[in-house]
Amino acid sequence: MTTTTIRRPAVGGTGSELLRTILRVDGWSTGVFGAVMLAGAVSLSGPLGLPTSWSIPFGVAMLGGAAALALIAGYPRIPVRLAATVVAGNALSGAALLVITFTGIVPLTGLGIAFMVVGALVVAVFAGFEYFGLRRAQGAGR
Repeated sequence: MTTTTIRRPAVGGTGSELLRTILRVDGWSTGVFGAVMLAGAVSLSGPLGLPTSWSIPFGVAMLGGAAALALIAGYPRIPVRLAATVVAGNALSGAALLVITFTGIVPLTGLGIAFMVVGALVVAVFAGFEYFGLRRAQGAGR
């Protein structure tokens, strides 16, 4: 007697193009935002209240995240685990931004609070779109 195991280690086909596009847009926007955080670390510190000791590592991490997103989007078949990790990472990042904003860990100005809340919303929207894209890609692969 043989047992058949169905494994879906990657999503492919036309359904994955939506996911691939979302990952690319997320990657580009993350990269641009990371570059702005690095280039404007000193000049944004005053208006936002975000110390450079936070914005520089934040910008570097965002550039690393952008590179990871580009690599994932470039796979011929996007691995389900990686796509799910992106969704979880974005959801956790959005939550972390809100925690940083509303716990007073960083002495943000009013503009800084708005900046962080908008950032959390954008990250949450990407998580939602990527989740939708992943589900659609998995459904198309069946």
